[in-house]
Amino acid sequence: MSAPSPKAEPPPIVTLRVATPADLDALVALEHAAFAGDRAERRSIRHAIRSPSMTVLVAIMDDGAEQDILVGAATLERRRGSRNARLSSIAVSPLRSGLGLGSRILDGAEDDARSHGCTRLRLEVRADNGAGIRLYERRGYVRFAVIPDYYEDGMEAWRYTKDL
Repeated sequence: MSAPSPKAEPPPIVTLRVATPADLDALVALEHAAFAGDRAERRSIRHAIRSPSMTVLVAIMDDGAEQDILVGAATLERRRGSRNARLSSIAVSPLRSGLGLGSRILDGAEDDARSHGCTRLRLEVRADNGAGIRLYERRGYVRFAVIPDYYEDGMEAWRYTKDL
């Protein structure tokens, strides 16, 4: 007789919502955990949460013990009169990588852009961020420009766009 096979754990329950000022400390902690450099400062994150032309989305995971944990976020920027939105940041907690959170957050970002009347989403990604580049290209984003020396360490950025 063979031993019973272990049951696969159900996927974690993750919800997306718009950030509130109460999320500020967790967003700052995520920024430090997810990025080695080019981090948004606390005051910039606070401004983004309050700004009518920006949306900060947060991914919240229920840890099963009545405790919600912020595990990812995205920041979108819009300009009056423009049909373009810009995804200026997307971050997933390194402790939660591999769960499909990046794709889930990107879905939310695209939905948010559409809900504000935008027909195109643009973004920049580090040229050495293979996982991010694969995600964007799988999701239909097209590279249209390279910006040399974009990041503080001199790395170039690849600009992508997608019609929504």
